[in-house]
Amino acid sequence: MSLSVGIVGLPNVGKSTTFNALTKAQNAAAQNYPFCTIEPNKAIVPVPDARLDALAKIVKPNKIQHSTIEFVDIAGLVKGASKGEGLGNKFLANIRETELILHIVRCFDDENITHVEGSIDPVRDIQIIEMELILADIEQLNKKIERLSKEVKAGKKGAKELFDMANLLLEHLNEGKTARSFNDFESETFMELNKELRLLSAKDVIYAANVDEEAIQNDNEYVKTLKEYAQKNNSEVMKLCSKIEEELIGLDDLEAKEMLESLGAEESGLDAIIRRSFAKLNLISYFTAGVVEVRAWTITNGWKAPKAASVIHNDFEKGFIRAEVISYDDFIECGGENGAKEAGKMRLEGKDYIVQDGDVMHFRFNV
Repeated sequence: MSLSVGIVGLPNVGKSTTFNALTKAQNAAAQNYPFCTIEPNKAIVPVPDARLDALAKIVKPNKIQHSTIEFVDIAGLVKGASKGEGLGNKFLANIRETELILHIVRCFDDENITHVEGSIDPVRDIQIIEMELILADIEQLNKKIERLSKEVKAGKKGAKELFDMANLLLEHLNEGKTARSFNDFESETFMELNKELRLLSAKDVIYAANVDEEAIQNDNEYVKTLKEYAQKNNSEVMKLCSKIEEELIGLDDLEAKEMLESLGAEESGLDAIIRRSFAKLNLISYFTAGVVEVRAWTITNGWKAPKAASVIHNDFEKGFIRAEVISYDDFIECGGENGAKEAGKMRLEGKDYIVQDGDVMHFRFNV
């Protein structure tokens, strides 16, 4: 799947450190100065899913294969990015290619780590970046309106509706508001307009509050302020401590679990963010479970069985006959495929079946 998550934030908020933890390797330079990351680093990250381990206990496969999600580490933005400051145009173009924004926000004090704005203020930091995204959208929208104006004069079908929508949106953006807060955001006309423009401020966003150890359990004032802002803007906040996430890299599963428990955390903040990002991209997993491997396959929520089969091989979609389906819960409860069959829990589904998250599937097809 080509859907990806762009990691953005001001310089020195913990983006590259977070990215290092995501990839479990020191692939991104993490230095205490702006613009140490210039080319966008990309990482294909496994999606944590305890269901795979539960399936493996029953099936005992040779290997386990997780669903994956792509993260892109985009260099720190600064004021004036929309005008090219700090290589801004290049970085904004990198964001445009992603589907979801993970906005890392600094919510900790540390006099040893400089802040590009000279102080810690999560809301101000967010607004700096979001304003740059809005300004870039305004510039692009103005060019589109100019083209649409000519199409309206030429009598092109549908141009007037798009022209009117674009002008309403421009008025909204000029008020310093994001495209995703636009009243007609979910309308077909807006979607048609955005299909070409891929507006930066229209992208869904998760705010990742980068905190110190003390704030992992109890929100500090920075996090509280950030959550208030996010709630007003219909966004969500998730917490992580990039320093801790980086320390977890070198630990085995048991050591990592013990460390998280000592901090009062049930799971890594990054694991939670990865899973939430996966869901935000409207992705789900179905499973195949055999001795060779237990595997999660990534599909878009709402796909029908033949389309879902195509992620294994295109021939599966072309020659689709039917799918053998066992829900995850039934598979576990019945102790595997044979038990599910005996209990009458296996279903034969046809071409119109909409695959559900966690379905354990086997496809029948003609070559």
